[in-house]
Amino acid sequence: MKKIGFLSFGHWSPNPQSRTQTASDALLQSIDLAVEAERLGMDGAYFRVHHFARQLASPFPLLAAVGAKTRSIEIGTAVIDMRYENPHYMTEDAGAADVIAGGRLQLGISRGSPEQVIEGWRYFGYEPDEGEDDAAMARHRTEVFLELLRGKGFAQPNPQPMFPNPPGLLRLEPYSEGLRERIWWGAATNATSAWAAKLGMNLQSSTLKFDETGEPFHIQQAAQIRAFQAAWKEAGHARTPRISVSRSIFALVDDRDRTYFGRVQEKDQIGFLDGTTRAIFGRGYAAEPDVLIEQLRKDEAIAAADTLLLTVPNQLGVAYNAHVLEAILTTVAPALGWR
Repeated sequence: MKKIGFLSFGHWSPNPQSRTQTASDALLQSIDLAVEAERLGMDGAYFRVHHFARQLASPFPLLAAVGAKTRSIEIGTAVIDMRYENPHYMTEDAGAADVIAGGRLQLGISRGSPEQVIEGWRYFGYEPDEGEDDAAMARHRTEVFLELLRGKGFAQPNPQPMFPNPPGLLRLEPYSEGLRERIWWGAATNATSAWAAKLGMNLQSSTLKFDETGEPFHIQQAAQIRAFQAAWKEAGHARTPRISVSRSIFALVDDRDRTYFGRVQEKDQIGFLDGTTRAIFGRGYAAEPDVLIEQLRKDEAIAAADTLLLTVPNQLGVAYNAHVLEAILTTVAPALGWR
């Protein structure tokens, strides 16, 4: 059995062919798609965060709204760029969204990806500490965030407060018990996956990672998962961690599918991040269900993960994306033992 969710970047564009013309469309359609996904029996609704872009940017209002409109589906991010976040304010926002959702939040966080602007986090008022680069800044803020989520008091109360305080040092409110164990790290390397395991975070691995060995993407991603599992075991954590991978997968069951995705790139691609770092981008899958099933059987990383996030073409509209998700659930997942 495998948990299956969708992952939306929330693109919007005034292009006449887009069914998501505005930021309002992107946000409201994201809520509607989560409702539809829950109706279909999907396990998760996840959203990507990009700043300075015509995409989803501020996740917590959206997560809270989805939490209020749904009852059972997991609600998450993949990922929030920690270079842009104030850990204290984020703790309050995350706690509030999780309380509204009844403890269904699954927060994916990371250093982030190449940006729309140069060092965009500087425009948010953030600077790395002396001796840090932006990646170290993201990891440091993550460690602060994780500690705050434990709910331990740390702030000295006012002896003459406006409202009565509980005894002892104060923590940020609202505190949501269990959220600390529902934090995921989006890792692009084996080393950062091991770092995440040491800190007790779950693992998210997307369709992009650093090309560390020159092997096919799914082979490298499976090795990354093994590195995470080994580090988790070495750290001695009591619980079993969650591991997700993302994929673009389309079952071609009607003429619309064939028109949109009949020519999906079926080979890994090599590129460079920031002009210097060699990265590998995983292939997409698009085929008739029987062919798709055999292709997916050979994906070692999907087999190793407990959660699969299906990236959706959100600008094609809620109804079509619900069709895409339903096709996977009904024509592919049962044959692979995911359902």
